[in-house]
Amino acid sequence: MTLQTLNQYGPDFQIKVLSSLLTDKELLTNIHDIISDEYFENPAHKWSIKEILKYYDKYHTTPTLETLKIELQKVDNEVLQVSIKDQLKRAYVASDEDLEYVQEEFTNFCRNQQLKRALMTSVDLLKAGDFEAIRTLVDDALKAGQDKNVGHEYIDNIEDRYRENARSVIATPWDKINDLLQGGLGNGDFGLIFGNPGGGKSWSLVALGGHAIRMGYNVLHYTLELGEDYVGRRYDAFFCDIDVSKIVLHRKKVDEIIPQLPGRLIIKEYPTGRATISTIESHISKCVSMGIQPDLIIIDYVDLLSSRKRTRERKDEIDDIYTSTKGLAKQLNIPVWSVSQVNRAGAKDDIIEGDKAAGSYDKLMISDFAMSLSRKKEDKVKKTGRLHIMKNRYGMDGLSFSLKADTSKGHFEVFPYNVDLDDDESTFSPNVQTNAYDTDVDAHTKRLMAEKLAKQKGLFEFERK
Repeated sequence: MTLQTLNQYGPDFQIKVLSSLLTDKELLTNIHDIISDEYFENPAHKWSIKEILKYYDKYHTTPTLETLKIELQKVDNEVLQVSIKDQLKRAYVASDEDLEYVQEEFTNFCRNQQLKRALMTSVDLLKAGDFEAIRTLVDDALKAGQDKNVGHEYIDNIEDRYRENARSVIATPWDKINDLLQGGLGNGDFGLIFGNPGGGKSWSLVALGGHAIRMGYNVLHYTLELGEDYVGRRYDAFFCDIDVSKIVLHRKKVDEIIPQLPGRLIIKEYPTGRATISTIESHISKCVSMGIQPDLIIIDYVDLLSSRKRTRERKDEIDDIYTSTKGLAKQLNIPVWSVSQVNRAGAKDDIIEGDKAAGSYDKLMISDFAMSLSRKKEDKVKKTGRLHIMKNRYGMDGLSFSLKADTSKGHFEVFPYNVDLDDDESTFSPNVQTNAYDTDVDAHTKRLMAEKLAKQKGLFEFERK
């Protein structure tokens, strides 16, 4: 190894690494297990890398500049403070043209830096004649840049698979959906609700968010169609059980109920087509830096985001948006819910199946759970509708349910499919569940259930009464 090789990963390359880590979330996700602050000679670089890794270990995302500035105030050394500020400024304004080069060379960089440290240490070991220690140092250096996490050791880690929090979930407001999801949407899961225009998709997101808040979770709700204040009034209507069109007349009830909620809600509006997943990631980082740790993300809706990639085909951009959204859920290790439109044919169907969802195949492939909400004109009058489970990574799909749906308050009640819902409206109790399988389930649904259960024997316990 020549002196030129040893020095090619000097200060200039290291500032590029720092820049890439701060601007490319995917890179940090890929290399956080192999990077070390010890690979950086500059004390300012060391501090920045250490803070980035510490933040990632806790929140599974990259800190914003604002977050780093807050942490920088804790540095007592004024000279180091100035140096860090200068390096961060350089890193944030650095060109991203070298990103691909940094990614390709990163493993070599780790190995190079570890080898330099090994050679310097070996001088004293050589004098002492400790050749075995030298060999170990060099071997470790050559292994640098390799992922330290080999994965889940199947035989040795049985206990990990069955620990109480092995799969942490946030329940939906609907017990029957929770049963199918083994408790709710889990950390890192991406859930989708398909529906026709004006069918209550956005209200279903309010129901999901509101239920989580009632359980004490923090919710970030991103709206790309409706204003922040109006979405807030929808939540008021949900919690207060008052028609949203009349909620302004009931401020006293709002003032009584809302401050008592155990969870927290942040509603953030972005203009349609003006925000990307990176925009949302940046906002999440800002929230975290302010002490607001999200437990659930809601995006209304993903299709209205812009892609970070510009292509000729909108379909390719949509694929990128959905892949990035799923990546966001995995990166933050929390559930993400969104909605999407169905095509014209689907809007006419009583039950909307997967082939009727706009761009359905790729979206369904990316999602962990997907269901459709079908409400035609007559349903809106009668406050009825149907849910259909399009995809379920954790259990049965292909099942259909009847709905009572009050989209003036965001209240949905789930019943067995084909149950007569034309009874008196007084029977509709918001957020109160019925025993979905104790009454009449149509023969088709029973057959589907039996088939699914036969395939998934041992995964579910299911009682027919």
